[in-house]
Amino acid sequence: MKYLTEEKLTIVGAGGAIGSNMAQTALMLGLTPNICLYDIFEPGVHGVAEEMRHCGFEGANVTWTTDPKEAFTNAKFIISSGGAPRKEGMTREDLLKGNCQIAAQFGDYVKEYCPDVKHIVVIFNPADVTALTALIHSGLSADKLTSLAALDSTRLQSNLAREFGVPQSSVTGAHTYGGHGEQMAVFASKVKVDGKPLAEMGLSAERMAEIKQETIQGGSAIIKLRGRSSFQSPAYCSVKMIEAAMGGTPFTLPAGTYVNTPEFKNVFMAMPTTIDATGVHYVQPTGTEEEMAALQASYEHLCKMRQEIIDLGIVPPVEEWKSLNANL
Repeated sequence: MKYLTEEKLTIVGAGGAIGSNMAQTALMLGLTPNICLYDIFEPGVHGVAEEMRHCGFEGANVTWTTDPKEAFTNAKFIISSGGAPRKEGMTREDLLKGNCQIAAQFGDYVKEYCPDVKHIVVIFNPADVTALTALIHSGLSADKLTSLAALDSTRLQSNLAREFGVPQSSVTGAHTYGGHGEQMAVFASKVKVDGKPLAEMGLSAERMAEIKQETIQGGSAIIKLRGRSSFQSPAYCSVKMIEAAMGGTPFTLPAGTYVNTPEFKNVFMAMPTTIDATGVHYVQPTGTEEEMAALQASYEHLCKMRQEIIDLGIVPPVEEWKSLNANL
């Protein structure tokens, strides 16, 4: 089997449902034979490693460990799902304190054991601030770390495809920006269905408002249906992100990235992005007045969450970030 690279991919939180799906997806897509599974829960991560071996992937070199030094040393690519999952009735923001403390330790491990890592994808919630925390603590340049935000866009695309009875791939331009949470900004003005602008599809404003709400509550709906938070979709999307960073097909769905512009300062937020072998690159989104107002409101919500982790002492005040990360 020909792999995209021989470089080490470390999957953090590999003993869980998301992590085990990421391991299998990475091997099925032929990203790298050298995958290290890391988790603090020994039976879980050991079991995932055994399952991967039982799959019989050709040429695979799957290792597992509960030791962060072993996991992170020489890692060139990392995906981390190593936080607590959402449970029914919880928002992503409810996870803030505990998961941001985990993200700070994760960033510290990166700085200590693999400062030359090429790309990291952070996917545990609230992803906007866990990724920001990890970046500050890691010392990495901002183009080397992204967070998972694409699910919001694929959920919007899915909802519109179902509404019009077309294949999901027939819906283009369905994107969400800003925060990956209840305050996401849904951009639908550039959507096309089978090449036809959404504005010409006869969708009422009331129904579009319902679809937006269904998109925002997409993760909660999965929890109600399955009794647990999403694991297959975040696993697949995050592996496709790291595949792009390895030199595969560029990833063009919105990703969470560090943004510091005159409009949006010192936050992690979903933007129009491209991930490729040179890192993540973004441009400013454009939309209707209503969409841009929603993006501004989402940004303000992100600033409030940022202040929470500053007040908790998990990261220093913005003006002191360079003390931890000279690249910011």
